[in-house]
Amino acid sequence: MREINAAEISAAVAQMCISANTTLPDDVRRKLEHGLKTETTEAGREIFRQLIENADLARETGLPLCQDCGLAVFYVEMGEDVRVPGGVAQAITQGMVAGYRDGFLRKSSCDPLTRKNTGDNTPAIIHLDQVPGDRLKISYMAKGGGSENMSRVTMLSPSQGWEGIKRSILERVAEAGPNPCPPIILGIGIGGTFEVAPKIAKKALLRKLDDSHPDPKIAALEAELLQAVNRLGIGPMGLGGSHTCLAVKIAMAPCHIASLPLAVNVQCHSARHQEVEF
Repeated sequence: MREINAAEISAAVAQMCISANTTLPDDVRRKLEHGLKTETTEAGREIFRQLIENADLARETGLPLCQDCGLAVFYVEMGEDVRVPGGVAQAITQGMVAGYRDGFLRKSSCDPLTRKNTGDNTPAIIHLDQVPGDRLKISYMAKGGGSENMSRVTMLSPSQGWEGIKRSILERVAEAGPNPCPPIILGIGIGGTFEVAPKIAKKALLRKLDDSHPDPKIAALEAELLQAVNRLGIGPMGLGGSHTCLAVKIAMAPCHIASLPLAVNVQCHSARHQEVEF
């Protein structure tokens, strides 16, 4: 049994929260730079220019990429042979609180009815999976409210199939319009259950934007969806153009014979995530 010190986890999580909120991932920046070169509208190209400038300023000044530093979402893969004295969830939460405090990141967590802020961005949203081995991997995502509000879970009929899935996704993006601050990234969860589909949809957003799904059939579906979404013409910040979406990432899971769950998790252009491994 391998023991990992909780204080080390907390320190790493704190640094990860600060870094992810101030430094745009390289794969996202490459997509923005590509958009600047290939966007068909002048207004769209100006949006891309401003997004790249914003990323540069955030990196240089240490200020957040966006004022909405999001709820702190963590996907954790914990080896069966790992032990964390005091608990891994507690260590992650303490690190998140410290990161949002020391990084002067906006605390956005509140009571759903009174709207009173919790004051420290708690609770951390932690999805914990046990895996073989003695390693611990923690992936962090800052998930803002604007894009999250545009996300949906739908229970389709199995007879609707791929065409029904595709139609539902396009309708969701069209209805969202400029609200999630496009160009967006789409995490798509197909299958599972009512609660599994959104979990895998959000986790899919952790993938590199320029990667390809290992299953060629799913990779082809991602490409088909990306092309269809961009044909909507919503464009950067909803001003019209050829770049509504930067990438589509699909995750699938087996489902009940009578069900076809579909989750669409919308992510804005400021895709802030990092990971650490022990």
